[in-house]
Amino acid sequence: MSLTEFDADRPPEKPRRRRGGGKRRRRLGLGEVGMGDGSREGAVVEDVEVERSDEYDSYYGRPIVKAPPWKAPIAVYLFLGGVAGGSGLLAAGAQCTGRPLLRRNARLMALGTIGLGTVALIEDLGRPERFLNMMRTVKVTSPMSLGTWVVGGFASLSGVLGVLEVDRLTGEKLPLGAMRPLLRAGEGPASLGQAVLAPLLASYTGALLGNTVVPTWEAGRGQLPFLFASSASLAAGGAAMVTTPVREAGPARLLAIAGVAGDLVSMHRMKASMHPLEREPLESGTPGRLLTWAERLAVGGGLATVLGRRSRVLAAAGGAALLTASALTRFGVLNAGLESVKDPRRVVAPQKARLAARRAAGITDDSITTAG
Repeated sequence: MSLTEFDADRPPEKPRRRRGGGKRRRRLGLGEVGMGDGSREGAVVEDVEVERSDEYDSYYGRPIVKAPPWKAPIAVYLFLGGVAGGSGLLAAGAQCTGRPLLRRNARLMALGTIGLGTVALIEDLGRPERFLNMMRTVKVTSPMSLGTWVVGGFASLSGVLGVLEVDRLTGEKLPLGAMRPLLRAGEGPASLGQAVLAPLLASYTGALLGNTVVPTWEAGRGQLPFLFASSASLAAGGAAMVTTPVREAGPARLLAIAGVAGDLVSMHRMKASMHPLEREPLESGTPGRLLTWAERLAVGGGLATVLGRRSRVLAAAGGAALLTASALTRFGVLNAGLESVKDPRRVVAPQKARLAARRAAGITDDSITTAG
């Protein structure tokens, strides 16, 4: 209350009358809820007790990192894109070694899988124009930007080569007209371009996942491109073993065996480089079961590949096992990353461990570590 020289001129105020017969209403404390009859107000929120049982916990146990809104269509795209990339590389090898059946089957496999994979990608984006919007610019530091152009270029070249193979398969009955000589003249450059883009298509999705802040993916960023490239190799080799006679499937068997070896080594090295909490989603729950079966099928398919050099049935069974192993690998890695963001410890604990390691090594003068 403030007093001024003008207060003496103010008339006296009458005492105020309280409502309800002069009874003072009791104020509700925090957590008390009114009766809803309008006589008193309820609390906006009830009493909340925040229990911090873990030093790595977050407020209310909520995730620190928001999970990407990726669902099953993205996993389908990851798998089919890998098959397409491996098949494109295999088709180029078949053309160089004079294996027309393997070349035809690999080219048609590349065209079919990249087409279906693009449909799955657009389905996840929600609207087709979003895919076109990503092609308005080229950003060399963005795996997603470069990957969009790789997908578009690979699909275009695969379309040219696929039309040529279908034309040969039908006895040149396609209504190509004057386009037929042009397509044949461009077969060599198109095959070369497909072979150049194939490794990028097979591996860029691994770099894309590793470029996020999702704990498990970010921790495996050094091995994910190699893992996805190996997975694509064994998948493409397996697809060719299913569709191609054993007499022409020699390069497919070599690619499949190399893919199995690379897959097992890359997965082992990736897990070894991770903090235990970052590695945990890869070894537990649904993702752990998927990856366990992927490893078993990869080993089984590799053995069938070695033993099935003269058996069409055994080669086809091994190829089917390798295809399934590749699909389970992509689904397992995707789901492991989505699972890893649910526990705040997987974000905070590895960072604190790395910070302590840098301090122990005497690194205290950079932008990451301080001497505190």
